[in-house]
Amino acid sequence: MTPGGYKEAEEELKQLKRTDRPAVIRAIAEAREHGDLSENAEYHAAKEQQGHIETRIKILEGLIGRADVIDVTKLSGAIKFGATVELVDEDTDQEKTYQIVGESEADIERNLLNIRSPIARALIGKEEGDSVEVRTPGGVKSYEVLSVKFI
Repeated sequence: MTPGGYKEAEEELKQLKRTDRPAVIRAIAEAREHGDLSENAEYHAAKEQQGHIETRIKILEGLIGRADVIDVTKLSGAIKFGATVELVDEDTDQEKTYQIVGESEADIERNLLNIRSPIARALIGKEEGDSVEVRTPGGVKSYEVLSVKFI
């Protein structure tokens, strides 16, 4: 896991424990005051939300407890976990930048690629100037590696 991913997990866990959990406990208490729980939609919604919060807390605690944080700034060389890679699509000339991260911190909308994704697997071991072909559901895509950074 990258230090950034670890920090985000810790912050989310703090948010859940300090803010979200107490808020849902208050919501359950308020809903109980409305009487008959069998037909109390607010109560059932709050209990469901509490279940989601407790599940997420357990997931994050396990993740943080097992995390192997790698300082990517101390890495160099070919593409590997933690690398920030600038690519150009050889067909469209569109440039993209991705960081290769662990499964738990992957978020394609933030350009954080899961190390197990087809693109990341194809990039591992490549260097600046290399071309790579990636098999996607839409067909084979070709990219050129413009830069590899560990930031």
